[in-house]
Amino acid sequence: MSRLSAVGWVFLLSGLGCGYRFTPRGAASLPEGVRSLCAPVFRNDTAEPALETLFSRVFRQELVRAGVLGSEGACEARVEGVVVAVGSNPTILTEPVYEGNTLVTAPQIASYRAWATVQLRLTRDGRVLSETTVSGTEDFLPGTSDVSGDVLEAEANRQAALHRLAETLMREGYDRLANNW
Repeated sequence: MSRLSAVGWVFLLSGLGCGYRFTPRGAASLPEGVRSLCAPVFRNDTAEPALETLFSRVFRQELVRAGVLGSEGACEARVEGVVVAVGSNPTILTEPVYEGNTLVTAPQIASYRAWATVQLRLTRDGRVLSETTVSGTEDFLPGTSDVSGDVLEAEANRQAALHRLAETLMREGYDRLANNW
């Protein structure tokens, strides 16, 4: 056995005893040793259409990343979600420009903020193992084609902000459920 391979074996064997192991993120930390989760379509308690689909899909993607998404009927536990609130509002207005007492440029909306709140509950055999509520915000820009902004562009920006917000909230929600806080 060459010296290089002997050194390699020493590192390999020492690494095996140090407690490191390769597991998907969060798989080992689910309550009560749960290894697979199902997530049915969330309930949407808002007036915003299709949010249940967006948040459910993004949450399932998070379960795939964590390595715990189970197939329907073969799950040890399930996560039920409710989109409780969503909205958006202007956050920044530009200053009006005056020449003397004459308004030259009216204040304009320079930024909007989307916000959402989602409740998540991890259950097993009808028993609640963990539950949490996640809330957050995401900024987006108004449309830019004219003084008041392009409504279609603003809505596209809002939808993109909601998607980014869903990714952030569902990652945080999974982490909270997995770590039971």
